[in-house]
Amino acid sequence: MKLFEFAREREWVPITGYLIYVSALTAGYYYNLTFVQLGLTDLGTQKIGMPPGDVSIVMAILALLTLVAAVVSGVLMDRRGWSTDLYVKFRLLFLIVLTQLILTVAAPHVSTIELFVLWVIVCSIALGVGIPVSFSFMLDFVPVRDRGYVAAVVAGLSFFVAALYPIEWRIDEFSLVMSAMMVPAVLVLAILSVKRFRFVDTLASQHERDAFGTGRFCRPISVRTASFAFWGPVLLMFGVFFIDSLGFLRIIETTLYIYTSWQSPDLSVRLFIAVLHVVGALAAGVIYTNFDRNWLFLWVFGLFAFTHLLYVFHIQFGAGDTPPLVLPMFYVLAVSFYTTLNFALWPDLSTPETIGTHTALGVGIAGWLATFLSTSLALYSEGIGLSLLSHLTYVNALALLFVVTLPVLLYVHRMVELARGGLTP
Repeated sequence: MKLFEFAREREWVPITGYLIYVSALTAGYYYNLTFVQLGLTDLGTQKIGMPPGDVSIVMAILALLTLVAAVVSGVLMDRRGWSTDLYVKFRLLFLIVLTQLILTVAAPHVSTIELFVLWVIVCSIALGVGIPVSFSFMLDFVPVRDRGYVAAVVAGLSFFVAALYPIEWRIDEFSLVMSAMMVPAVLVLAILSVKRFRFVDTLASQHERDAFGTGRFCRPISVRTASFAFWGPVLLMFGVFFIDSLGFLRIIETTLYIYTSWQSPDLSVRLFIAVLHVVGALAAGVIYTNFDRNWLFLWVFGLFAFTHLLYVFHIQFGAGDTPPLVLPMFYVLAVSFYTTLNFALWPDLSTPETIGTHTALGVGIAGWLATFLSTSLALYSEGIGLSLLSHLTYVNALALLFVVTLPVLLYVHRMVELARGGLTP
């Protein structure tokens, strides 16, 4: 790892960049994972008393507006050169975190549907702008060689903390935890936004160094936005996020499964899940760094298909029995794998001139749009009374479809390339 070289040579400024990146992305993902995805569902259904179908519509609005805000801000950042201006990104991040802090404090006091919708609209804008700002930090702070490992640390830490605290997935709990985390972040970002520091000046120019900046999949030829090399991963990551949320939201609504795993009163169970998240993320980091990214996609879709199949078997043949830990174990591994891939992939498909647009499209479509559209669909299926068995059977079929589709798409793409080049396989 390049990090070890920096440590041996006592280059502390680049190491500071690692710490800033891991801290910012871990906190941001923990916020989205807990407060936004789980907390808002609780706010709408339990606090306000909205039917699941109505909450699903609001969540769909959140996804679409976040995507629009991400793409607009990402394109604007690239065109105005903000993607390579670290001080501008610090100022934008300060405004984003300050807005989210205000929203987080206000969330438990939202009591009407109108206020809920207004809250979601403002939150969508902040989240959308935050996507290209935060993901572009990897070009500034993390060398290409280390991106898989650093992405693994971010994913592992985020899930480790989320698996242990808070125990109750309620909007009041999430609001308290996130507010306490955001206050010091706002203060630090406020200082970085108004005052120049020598170490920040050094960090701001790192993207120009050969070890940083341009991603591994853009060397030697840059990946164009309008290309299969970019939209292929977008489609695959959309499928990953969609399958995950579609299955997970129904599983955690089932008392038998949620209280024997993610919300178990037994600390050892939750600690097992937390540690497994870290192990899965580190394994994904190693695979991402040393193998082609398509291997990770195959692993993820295969794990999801196998996991949902296990849940289907347990529902059919083990109903009423305490679910074995092997069920959440495979789910945790799949989630850690694809989350690591998500953090590293988009910067590695980008150059300093395209990082804003590519991360906005990649994370906005494959992450936010897929997650919250599937969240909406899961809430809708619950609202119409679709059984958990039928729901997970559909999800499993979708995962298996992607397992089969991935090698077919790669084969077709290769044949098209060979045909254009006038070559024979």
